Formats: sequence, C-alpha cells, structure tokens
Amino acid sequence: MNLSSAAPQPAGHYRSTKRSRREARAAYLFLAPWFVGLLVITIGPIIASLYLSFTDYNLLEEATWVGLDNYVKMFTEDPRYLNSLKVTTIYVVVSVPLQLAFALALALVLDRGLRGLTIYRSIFYLPSLLGGSVAIAILWRKVFGADGLVNAFLSVFGIEGTGWVSDPDTALGTLIILHVWTFGAPMIIFLAGLRQIPSSYYEAASVDGAGKFRQFRSITLPLLTPIIFFNLVLEIIKSFQSFTQSFIVSNGTGGPADATMFNTLYLYLSGFKHFDMGYAAAMAWVLLLIIAGLTGVNFLASKYWVFYGDEK
Repeated sequence: MNLSSAAPQPAGHYRSTKRSRREARAAYLFLAPWFVGLLVITIGPIIASLYLSFTDYNLLEEATWVGLDNYVKMFTEDPRYLNSLKVTTIYVVVSVPLQLAFALALALVLDRGLRGLTIYRSIFYLPSLLGGSVAIAILWRKVFGADGLVNAFLSVFGIEGTGWVSDPDTALGTLIILHVWTFGAPMIIFLAGLRQIPSSYYEAASVDGAGKFRQFRSITLPLLTPIIFFNLVLEIIKSFQSFTQSFIVSNGTGGPADATMFNTLYLYLSGFKHFDMGYAAAMAWVLLLIIAGLTGVNFLASKYWVFYGDEK
C-alpha cells in the first residue's frame, strides 16, 4: 500500500481546488451567452442552410427534398448564375491587387516619418469605414452618373463623358474603383509591418551601395510578405462577399445588362425576391466552397513566396 497516496491533503490544497472549481463555474456562466449565440445564431443556421440547399423551399410552404437538383441547375441551366460568378471573379482579380498595391504605396509614403502621421493615418482609414455603407454607394452612383462630378471634370477639358454606372462596359469598373478607394485597413496593416523592419537593414544596404529600389526589392518586400499574404487572404474573402455596392449602384438589379451582378446579389435576389430559398442556400454553399478553396490554395502557395524572419 502506498502510504503517501493515502495521506490526507493539506487544507490549503482543498481550498485551492474548491476556489478553482468556483472560478471555472463562473467562467462557464459568463461564457454561456456566447455558446448559446454560437449554437443558435451561427451553427444552427449553417446546418439548416445545408439541408435547405437540397430542397425546394419558398419560405411559405414545406421544404421538399430535391437532392442535387439545385446544384445541377446552377451549372447547367442558369447562365445568369454563371455570369454572376464571372463578374465576381473579374471584380476580385482586378480590384484586390490594385487595392493592395495602392495601400502599400501609401504606407511607404507615410512610413517616411511625416509630421502629424496619426492624423493622416486616421484620414486615410476613413474610406475603409465608409466604403461599404449605403450612403457612399449612393454617392458613388451620383459621382459616376451622366451628370456627375466625373463628367463635370471631363467637360472642363472638352471631353464628353458617359453614364459610367449605366454603361455595361464601365459599370463594373466604377465598383472596382470604389473597392480600391477603401484601402485604409490594408494600409494600416502594411504600415504596422513596415515599422517592424529594423532600420539597421537599410543602413547596411546603403553602405553596400544599394539604392532605394534595390532596398525595397531585397529588404522591404521579402520581410513584408507575411503581411502581404495576410492582407491578400482577408481582401479576397471580403471581395467575394461584396454586396452593398452592387445592390445600391445598380438599384438592386445587377444592371446594366447584369454587368454588376455579383454572386451575393444574385443569391439575395433568388432568395428574397423570387423566394427560391433552397436555390439561394445552394449558391451560398458553393460560394463558401469557392472561398475556402481559394484560401486553401493561398496557404499552400504561401510556402513558396512568404518569408518568415525565423526561417533558416
């Protein structure tokens, strides 16, 4: 018999254990609302939408199981859905690199030790806070309208403009410009990354005769690749989820000629205008798989171009 294991525990140990259990119960009590919200508001609707994606459901009648019919319809019978994927892909492929390049360029300018940096940083961050709002989308429609500020500016030089948001060839471009304009969030992240690069690296490079461009290419970019990767993943996810800009600028139609029909807008119209909620749920899951797949590809590809300072 092990006498040490049978020996009574000190009173202090008992009080400590009792206090730990009491603290654990208090912690679970405070976390309970979050767990309830997670189950009721997040996990529950996710599971329900997965089920509904295999049904014919119009919000008013009982859902009818149709299997994979909604998914087959998307890719074989619905050219408007395929067009929404095309429009969204063009929007993401063009706007995300332009936005990140512009944000990085501005971060490099602000990193030069300007006076009043906090004020500039706040001003440049404002578009990110306002860019997804209904008010800015309405303003954008006015700016690029036939009688908007852009055409008024062009008329000064004798150039006759067009209705940029009503022309199928230029409507998507106005939304891309709006997305690039919301560069504040990635700019702040880039600026934080630039501040973490030791100045001794640039001093050593200057002694070796490296110019500014060579320093940027050999020091700044490699050490900033984790930040670029982080911004890239976030902006791709956010861009695929864009909705407000297209909805407001096109008056909820995706026009002209479906030129601004984002995938999320078509999903909304299918579910809440045509009451084809099962089909809309299927589109939501395809969008989720697209975003998850691209995120996975980005993570797999990152090992070939992302440099971490602790790597050997």
